[in-house]
Amino acid sequence: MIRFRLKRYGRKQRATYRIVAMDVRSRRDGRELANLGFYDPIRNKISLNKTLIRYFFIKKGAQLTKTVSNLLKKAGLLMTRRNKTSLNLKKFIIRDFLKLKKGTQSAIT
Repeated sequence: MIRFRLKRYGRKQRATYRIVAMDVRSRRDGRELANLGFYDPIRNKISLNKTLIRYFFIKKGAQLTKTVSNLLKKAGLLMTRRNKTSLNLKKFIIRDFLKLKKGTQSAIT
C-alpha cells in the first residue's frame, strides 16, 4: 500500500519536509516512490506537484497521513464530506480532458 508522508530534511532546529509517496512498510527517511512537493513549517510554504498527487491518489489508491491531509486541505486540493476524503480535482480533470481533446497541452503541473 502506498501512503503520502512527510520526509524530514534540513538541519537541527530548521527542519523542512518533503511530501513523498512511500510504501507503508518503509521507514520515515527510507526510499520514496515519488517526490510530491515540499513543506517549510518555518516560512509556512507549501509546494505541490498536482499531477503526481492525482496519479497516486486516484490510480494507485494512496492513503494520506493526518499531517499530509491537513496540508492538502490548506492548499485547496482536498475536501472532506461526512468523514469521507476525496481530492477536489473534478474541475481540473474535466478542464484537462477538454484541453487535450482540442490538442493543447495541460497547464496544471
